[in-house]
Amino acid sequence: MRHLLLPSAVFLALAGGLAWHGPAAAAGQLNLLCSVQDEWCSLISTTFARTSGIKVNLLKRGTGEALAQLIAERANPKTDVWFGGTGDPHLQAAEQGLTLEHKSPTLPQLHDWAQRQAQQSGWRTVGLYSGPLGFAYNTELLAKKKLPPPKCWKDLLSPALRGEVQAANPASSGTAYTMIATIVQLMGEDAAYAYLKGLHRNISQYARSGAGPIKAAARGETAVSISFVHDAPGEQMQGFPIATVTPCEGTGAEIGSMSIVKGARNLDNAKKFYEWALSPAAQQLGVAAKQFQLPSHRQTPLDPRIPDFRQIKFIPYDHAKYGRSAERKRLIERWEREVNSLAR
Repeated sequence: MRHLLLPSAVFLALAGGLAWHGPAAAAGQLNLLCSVQDEWCSLISTTFARTSGIKVNLLKRGTGEALAQLIAERANPKTDVWFGGTGDPHLQAAEQGLTLEHKSPTLPQLHDWAQRQAQQSGWRTVGLYSGPLGFAYNTELLAKKKLPPPKCWKDLLSPALRGEVQAANPASSGTAYTMIATIVQLMGEDAAYAYLKGLHRNISQYARSGAGPIKAAARGETAVSISFVHDAPGEQMQGFPIATVTPCEGTGAEIGSMSIVKGARNLDNAKKFYEWALSPAAQQLGVAAKQFQLPSHRQTPLDPRIPDFRQIKFIPYDHAKYGRSAERKRLIERWEREVNSLAR
């Protein structure tokens, strides 16, 4: 059942009054590594700090960069919790023993896809939210250029879109790795890389972050982006002429995840934050920060701008396989070797 959006003030009241029942002056601190959008990172950290009394030291990193940091700090971790970002790197962190097993009592109240993420990781990560991969396009720019909106993956190969498409770089962006893994599962690996070579001719830029291409499309810097479609409402709220579609052949979805870092210096506070972040009250803060993924807790009220998963053609995305470190490394290296090295 889909619910209407509550005012932001109600979100904050819920988060402050219901999500946390610990003492107002709880001691200690929490080192939080955050891989969602800046406004969301800031909102969850300040709300948790205010309601728990725990000082939050916030560090923002893209998913690829966050995983690299955890690997680099394996012997002396400097973070306690990794919040958000596409789930594949979280699964890779679990596989490499970088994160801690924690079986939350909230798990039975989460959607099945969030519970599967936890089970596949050996309870070392959990699904926070999910969002579908698709295309965003600038309606005014396409009209000016007399171009039809893309509806399918094959449409992005049109010669009319030469230099008019942006995607992110899979070496730094979980969004872009989800794109590659989706296309491989949809088309088969060799056909997928042939497609990516054709798409490369139309790419104007590979952005560092997954949110970069849709922001460029919203501002008329590119006509089309390959993006998570839940990023569009935030741009629309700012008045930008952006619309989205999910590809007709089928698409994948991210499972944004959360993990406790193995060797966390503030383990008790990490567990407190983890349980708080899985609550419906805390999960409503995503929409308060203009982020419109589907929350993992079944009881979280849903804003109507959150994509309706029932209307989208999804592939059976194999998160276990494509979340493995060796598979990610192999696919990205092939992309670098066969696609990104080509002239455009």
